[in-house]
Amino acid sequence: QVQLVESGGGLVQPGGSLRLSCAASGSIFSINTMGWYRQAPGKERELVATITRGGSTNYVDSVKGRFTIARVNAKNTVYLQMNSLKPEDTAVYYCNADLIRSYGLGPVDYWGQGTQVTVAS
Repeated sequence: QVQLVESGGGLVQPGGSLRLSCAASGSIFSINTMGWYRQAPGKERELVATITRGGSTNYVDSVKGRFTIARVNAKNTVYLQMNSLKPEDTAVYYCNADLIRSYGLGPVDYWGQGTQVTVAS
Protein backbone atom coordinates (compact mmCIF):
# COMPACT_ATOMS: atom_id res chain seq x y z
CA GLN A 1 0.00 0.00 0.00
CA VAL A 2 0.94 3.63 -0.48
CA GLN A 3 0.21 6.44 1.94
CA LEU A 4 0.61 10.18 1.62
CA VAL A 5 0.66 11.91 4.99
CA GLU A 6 0.40 15.68 5.21
CA SER A 7 1.30 17.91 8.12
CA GLY A 8 1.79 21.57 8.91
CA GLY A 9 -1.67 23.06 8.54
CA GLY A 10 -3.24 25.34 11.11
CA LEU A 11 -4.56 28.78 11.91
CA VAL A 12 -2.48 31.80 10.94
CA GLN A 13 -3.10 35.53 10.75
CA PRO A 14 -3.14 37.35 7.42
CA GLY A 15 0.41 38.04 6.29
CA GLY A 16 1.73 35.05 8.18
CA SER A 17 3.47 31.90 6.97
CA LEU A 18 2.97 28.16 7.11
CA ARG A 19 4.94 25.23 5.76
CA LEU A 20 3.14 22.10 4.64
CA SER A 21 4.87 18.75 4.33
CA CYS A 22 3.77 15.54 2.64
CA ALA A 23 5.62 12.25 2.89
CA ALA A 24 4.84 9.29 0.66
CA SER A 25 5.50 5.84 2.07
CA GLY A 26 4.89 2.21 1.21
CA SER A 27 5.57 0.24 -1.93
CA ILE A 28 7.03 2.92 -4.22
CA PHE A 29 9.29 2.42 -7.24
CA SER A 30 9.41 6.05 -8.32
CA ILE A 31 7.44 9.28 -8.12
CA ASN A 32 6.89 11.53 -11.11
CA THR A 33 5.07 14.79 -10.42
CA MET A 34 4.10 15.78 -6.88
CA GLY A 35 1.79 18.63 -6.08
CA TRP A 36 -0.53 20.49 -3.80
CA TYR A 37 -4.20 21.15 -4.41
CA ARG A 38 -6.73 22.95 -2.27
CA GLN A 39 -10.48 23.04 -1.81
CA ALA A 40 -12.32 25.88 -0.13
CA PRO A 41 -15.89 25.47 1.17
CA GLY A 42 -18.37 25.49 -1.68
CA LYS A 43 -15.65 25.50 -4.33
CA GLU A 44 -14.04 22.91 -6.55
CA ARG A 45 -10.59 21.52 -5.81
CA GLU A 46 -7.93 23.57 -7.58
CA LEU A 47 -4.27 23.07 -8.36
CA VAL A 48 -1.94 25.18 -6.23
CA ALA A 49 1.52 24.04 -7.32
CA THR A 50 3.30 21.08 -8.86
CA ILE A 51 6.89 19.96 -9.13
CA THR A 52 8.40 17.32 -11.38
CA ARG A 53 11.05 14.84 -10.34
CA GLY A 54 13.58 17.05 -12.10
CA GLY A 55 12.47 20.14 -10.19
CA SER A 56 10.36 22.00 -12.72
CA THR A 57 7.59 23.89 -10.97
CA ASN A 58 4.18 25.27 -11.84
CA TYR A 59 1.95 27.57 -9.78
CA VAL A 60 -1.57 28.89 -9.98
CA ASP A 61 -1.41 32.65 -10.64
CA SER A 62 -2.97 33.57 -7.29
CA VAL A 63 0.00 32.15 -5.31
CA LYS A 64 2.91 33.11 -7.54
CA GLY A 65 5.53 35.03 -5.59
CA ARG A 66 4.06 33.93 -2.25
CA PHE A 67 4.22 30.11 -2.27
CA THR A 68 7.19 27.88 -3.01
CA ILE A 69 7.02 24.16 -3.71
CA ALA A 70 10.03 21.93 -3.16
CA ARG A 71 10.74 18.20 -2.88
CA VAL A 72 13.37 15.80 -1.63
CA ASN A 73 13.33 12.81 -3.93
CA ALA A 74 15.35 10.60 -1.59
CA LYS A 75 12.68 11.09 1.09
CA ASN A 76 9.63 10.95 -1.23
CA THR A 77 8.61 14.23 0.37
CA VAL A 78 7.14 17.44 -0.98
CA TYR A 79 6.84 20.77 0.80
CA LEU A 80 4.81 23.92 0.31
CA GLN A 81 6.14 27.09 1.88
CA MET A 82 3.32 29.60 2.09
CA ASN A 83 4.16 33.23 2.83
CA SER A 84 2.07 36.40 2.90
CA LEU A 85 -1.04 34.33 3.48
CA LYS A 86 -4.42 35.84 2.71
CA PRO A 87 -7.91 34.92 3.97
CA GLU A 88 -8.70 33.62 0.48
CA ASP A 89 -5.99 30.99 0.93
CA THR A 90 -8.19 29.32 3.52
CA ALA A 91 -8.92 25.78 2.35
CA VAL A 92 -8.16 22.13 2.89
CA TYR A 93 -4.82 21.43 1.21
CA TYR A 94 -4.25 18.05 -0.40
CA CYS A 95 -0.99 16.43 -1.41
CA ASN A 96 -0.89 14.54 -4.70
CA ALA A 97 1.69 12.16 -6.13
CA ASP A 98 1.83 10.56 -9.54
CA LEU A 99 3.78 7.45 -8.71
CA ILE A 100 4.79 4.01 -9.91
CA ARG A 101 4.56 1.20 -7.37
CA SER A 102 6.64 -1.36 -9.24
CA TYR A 103 8.83 -1.63 -12.32
CA GLY A 104 6.70 -2.17 -15.42
CA LEU A 105 3.54 -0.70 -13.95
CA GLY A 106 2.02 2.56 -15.10
CA PRO A 107 1.75 5.67 -12.92
CA VAL A 108 -1.21 6.08 -10.59
CA ASP A 109 -2.45 9.17 -8.76
CA TYR A 110 -2.44 9.07 -4.97
CA TRP A 111 -3.88 11.65 -2.57
CA GLY A 112 -3.30 12.58 1.02
CA GLN A 113 -6.09 13.00 3.54
CA GLY A 114 -5.88 16.78 3.52
CA THR A 115 -4.79 19.38 6.06
CA GLN A 116 -6.78 22.47 7.00
CA VAL A 117 -5.24 25.91 6.50
CA THR A 118 -7.17 28.82 7.97
CA VAL A 119 -6.07 32.42 7.49
CA ALA A 120 -7.96 34.74 9.81
CA SER A 121 -7.43 37.44 12.36
